[in-house]
Amino acid sequence: QVQLVESGGGLVQAGGSLRLSCAASGSIFGFNVMGWYRQAPGKQRELVATITSGGTTNYVDSVKGRFTISRDNPKNTVCLQMNSLKPEDTAVYYCNLYIGLRQYWGQGTQVTVSS
Repeated sequence: QVQLVESGGGLVQAGGSLRLSCAASGSIFGFNVMGWYRQAPGKQRELVATITSGGTTNYVDSVKGRFTISRDNPKNTVCLQMNSLKPEDTAVYYCNLYIGLRQYWGQGTQVTVSS
């Protein structure tokens, strides 16, 4: 059974930075994709950034140049460094793992950016 545990959310002023972390436990072998999604009130969950086990990254256009995703494969962790935060980045951020045709989600962590 795979479990994902996130940490690092909080309240920050516009222009500030936050770092989200996610630790995955369980049977994680072979090719997989870890990533971050977010859901703002009244909106659908959207992809923020992903990174494959090989290190290939992908970002939604709205965060390119501001957010950086990274991972530590031996530790099965993924981080999201968020800089130059904007009020529109306010959302619950969810860690995601795609492996073996299955998806797993963390419980979510709140990020609030004040103007």
